[in-house]
Amino acid sequence: MAKYLLLKHYRGAKPLDCAPMDQWTPEEVQAHIAFMGHVADQLRERGEFVDAQALSPDGMWVRFDGEGRPPVTDGPFAETKDLIAGWMVIDVDSAERAQEAAAYLSSAPGPGGEPIREWIEVRPFLENPPTVTD
Repeated sequence: MAKYLLLKHYRGAKPLDCAPMDQWTPEEVQAHIAFMGHVADQLRERGEFVDAQALSPDGMWVRFDGEGRPPVTDGPFAETKDLIAGWMVIDVDSAERAQEAAAYLSSAPGPGGEPIREWIEVRPFLENPPTVTD
């Protein structure tokens, strides 16, 4: 088994190019969120679900800038289309299974109940740190 991070991005849901979620009806948002729960339940039944969270669009950038208080700013943020909307961690047998799960997640309903076909980024967890040799 290998763990994979499935990242949901605010990318305009290509190729459907649907409106951002803040322009959906309450029923469309509810159906979308219910679908995410359904996917998590199916992955749980298969023993593949680890965790999932939706992320707020709020946030800040912080960095080390020497001793004292670190600088904190509300930017520079990536454009909205590149912000991460949420994530799911799965533990599956293969990269192909991770891709299959991501494709199903991508079929979540949007406006009018149509699949939004959003891009899901699939990233394996790093199992071992890189080896440095001379």
